[in-house]
Amino acid sequence: MKMTVVNKEVCVGNIRIVGVASSSVFLIGDTKVINCTSAFDTPPESVIQGPLVPLAPVR
Repeated sequence: MKMTVVNKEVCVGNIRIVGVASSSVFLIGDTKVINCTSAFDTPPESVIQGPLVPLAPVR
């Protein structure tokens, strides 16, 4: 199989993203490096941090 690829300019006018999954990548065009980042929409005061305590006694 013989394949010829000609890279040309990509022009994107408008993008609307309604929602994303827990692990998503949205790409337009080519890329050499992808960096992992994360964002949370939960306010910091609602996050509970502490030791893990079992909900039921372990037998």
